[in-house]
Amino acid sequence: MSARGHRMLGALSALALALACLVALPTAARAATQVCALACDTLDPSKARQETFPVPDRNINGRVLRLHVSDADDMAWAGIDDGVSGDSVWLDRSWDEGAAWPEGSSLGRTSIPSGASAARTAMFATRDPRGLLYGGAVRACGREAGHQEGSCTAWVRPAPTRARAAADALMASYNPYEAWWRSSWWNSAAALTAVVDFAERTGRHDYDWAIARTFEQNRGVFAAGVRSTDPIEGDFISRAVDDAAWWAVAWVAAYDHTHEQRYLDEAVTITDYVQQFWDTGTCGGGVWWDRERTYKNAVTNGLYLWLATALHQRIGGDTVWGDRAVTAADWYLSSGLIDPAGLVNDGLTAGCANNGQTVWSYNQGLAVGAFTELWRSTGDNRYLDTARRLADAALASPVLTRDGVLTESCETGAGTCDDNQKQFKGIFVRYLADLADATGSTAYDAYIRKQADSVWATDRDPLNRLGERWSGTAPHKSDWRTQAGALEALTAADGR
Repeated sequence: MSARGHRMLGALSALALALACLVALPTAARAATQVCALACDTLDPSKARQETFPVPDRNINGRVLRLHVSDADDMAWAGIDDGVSGDSVWLDRSWDEGAAWPEGSSLGRTSIPSGASAARTAMFATRDPRGLLYGGAVRACGREAGHQEGSCTAWVRPAPTRARAAADALMASYNPYEAWWRSSWWNSAAALTAVVDFAERTGRHDYDWAIARTFEQNRGVFAAGVRSTDPIEGDFISRAVDDAAWWAVAWVAAYDHTHEQRYLDEAVTITDYVQQFWDTGTCGGGVWWDRERTYKNAVTNGLYLWLATALHQRIGGDTVWGDRAVTAADWYLSSGLIDPAGLVNDGLTAGCANNGQTVWSYNQGLAVGAFTELWRSTGDNRYLDTARRLADAALASPVLTRDGVLTESCETGAGTCDDNQKQFKGIFVRYLADLADATGSTAYDAYIRKQADSVWATDRDPLNRLGERWSGTAPHKSDWRTQAGALEALTAADGR
């Protein structure tokens, strides 16, 4: 390939390339520079329903370069003021956070006419439903007359709603070739679940293609190091029992959203695998964390209880999974995983006692969700009482909540969470929302709103990337895992 060809490929978004293969659009449609969402490119800015200025203006030797955004229209335009004839302004649009401009940079380039001191571009769309490109970033750029080099504002991703903005930013990190979020297997399952939850709660279908794509591209066999440090043996299964179970949760959610039987069938296949590690010979029951049977912990057993209940609810005439769910719940309640304060510790000792290890929000949340669902299945109030007790403990205890904001122990002081821990809080809020829906509790609703309000107000950048510390305290760190967790909070708060 020529050097020019390499440069052209480098300028194309990986997302645009993959989706061109994915959706088999006509060549003319794929190549089109005109983008249409709620409205089409080159609309007059006077037609905008809204005008905001989400990033600071850029000064170019006294000229004021400004980015204008209409979140309500999914559109943006650029303007230059206090200039002279010949000064120019344009809008840059990127589908991958500014790394490339697959639709062409310098959109709407225009110059200040003779006798004037200002100019503006037309409006351009920041979402492209035709190409399955959502959440594009934009910036305003301009230059002085007679100068070759210009300057630009910061990149911005519009925010039509908080949850939609968070979903768009999360999907910007999705790898459409491999159909996952690279470098973390179970976290990708939880991230996909967050996207499905967003779609289900808001009624949107922007990213339904990614659900199918993830399923079709990842159902097979992968050697160690390709998707996980462990080999993936097909059907999303590996030696890590909890990792497999997270994928089953994702496919239950996908089934609920799409009603495609293949997703429920996959969830059954995976949960059958998890069931193989239920062992009454140690601690009287419970599921082992790994194939080597080294540890019985809260996450694996919370997942199993939730999945057994979920399958019972979705398989007509089922008694097997329903009986297993009740058995698992009774074991969980007697196992010692829940401490006297109502907090769930990480797991059990070799002697089958609570090991006193860290209380993580996702263990607490999984138990809340599992017991809420089992109450729905059985009508037995002791399960709902348990869910409430666990939720109330989390909201009241400084172990998990500080100044009203959900906080992991790894976030305190100068600490940071590892790649697994970054995603825990979203899982808790997901299942607290389920309990809030079941009980109509205004206290739970208020807590969920608090999480969403706090992370949106204090730990968000102009590209709507959301961080690890929902309280907004430093250090501010974000990646797709923190994004997925925060998306769950924003989705749960939607409509409350």
